Amino acid sequence: TPFGHSGEAVLNKICEDGFTHYEQSVRVVEKLEKNGKGLNLTWEVRDGIRNHRTAGHPSTLEGGVVRLSDKIAYINHDIDDAIRGRIIYPMDIPLSISQVLGFTHSERINTLTVDIITQSAGRDAILQSPACRDAMGELRAFMFEFVYRNPVAKGKAQELLRRLFDYYRREPDKLPPEFQDIRMEEGVERAVCDYIAGMTDVYAVECFNAAFIPKSWSVK
Repeated sequence: TPFGHSGEAVLNKICEDGFTHYEQSVRVVEKLEKNGKGLNLTWEVRDGIRNHRTAGHPSTLEGGVVRLSDKIAYINHDIDDAIRGRIIYPMDIPLSISQVLGFTHSERINTLTVDIITQSAGRDAILQSPACRDAMGELRAFMFEFVYRNPVAKGKAQELLRRLFDYYRREPDKLPPEFQDIRMEEGVERAVCDYIAGMTDVYAVECFNAAFIPKSWSVK
């Protein structure tokens, strides 16, 4: 979703059937891809997609790799975004986390990746050492407290998506052609939810600007 966890939270509130990113991911590959035909994926692959979330329990080793890779990737990506947006600063990350995982983006990625390889080698499971698992859990909790639930960042993103959702709900003809069939088959709200859920942050802002910010008058 655009704006990550904040976007997911607001879509869950305003979509009539609720919203979770992992179920939407399955919907994308089963329903939305290839103009509504979906992709010919095995049960194991779809299980891995559905269970990539933190609370998921993938049925395959490959799914276990995806689950942890997703967590490592989004946490570190979101740290970089939050630092660029001046929501947090590098020194805000608790020292107890950095002493285990490292002080930079590359150090954290390397530590977590090598740890999983080392702990999982020769075993029928994808594992982390207790030290890295606890440090990553502490880092995730830190991000939820100071970034994902930050009232400034969260409030702006959620208000933008609420207004965008209401706009397309009132103006469903402005949805792209590929979402018109969904509108007819499953209703306007489902089509709007699918459209917004697939946006990037930048594209969501562009759509908002196009819908709500008046174009400059040209003077001849």
